[in-house]
Amino acid sequence: MKNMKRLWRLIISLALPLIAGFIGSMANSISLFSWYPVLATPAFNPPSWVFAPVWTILFLMMGFSLFLIWDQGAKKKKDKSRDYRQAAITFFGVQLVANVLWSYLFFFFQNPFLAFLEIIILWLTIILTIYYFKGLSKLAAWLLIPYLFWVSFATVLNFAIWQLN
Repeated sequence: MKNMKRLWRLIISLALPLIAGFIGSMANSISLFSWYPVLATPAFNPPSWVFAPVWTILFLMMGFSLFLIWDQGAKKKKDKSRDYRQAAITFFGVQLVANVLWSYLFFFFQNPFLAFLEIIILWLTIILTIYYFKGLSKLAAWLLIPYLFWVSFATVLNFAIWQLN
C-alpha cells in the first residue's frame, strides 16, 4: 500500500507539468503555423522542432523534482518544515501557472510585450521555487536548473522578438 501511494505521487508529479505543457501548447496550435512564422526573429531563434522535445524533457524533470519534495514530506508524519515544504510546493504551482500563462500571452493573444513582462515573473518564481526546493532536497533544486536556463534563454528570445516586431 505504501509503495502504491508513492507510485501515485510519482505519476501525479510527472503528469502535472505535462498537463500544463499540453494546456500551454493549445495556445500555440494556431499561431505557431500562422502568426509566428511571419514574425521577425533573431538569428539565435532555434528551429521550431526543438521546442517540443526540450519542453517534454524539462516538464519531466520538473515533475520528478516535485515528486522528491512531495514524497519527502509524505514520509514524515510531523515535521517543523511542513510550512516550508508547503511554500515550496506553492511556488512550484505558481511557476507552473505562469508557464502556461506565457504561452497564452505570446501565442494566443499574440502579445510579445506582455509575454515578456510575464516571463520575468515566471523567471523569478522559478528562482524562488529552486530556493525553497534546495532547502528540502538539493537534487530537486538541481533538476530545475536546466528549466531556469531554458527560460532565461526564452526571456532573451522573447525580448528580441518584441523588439524586432
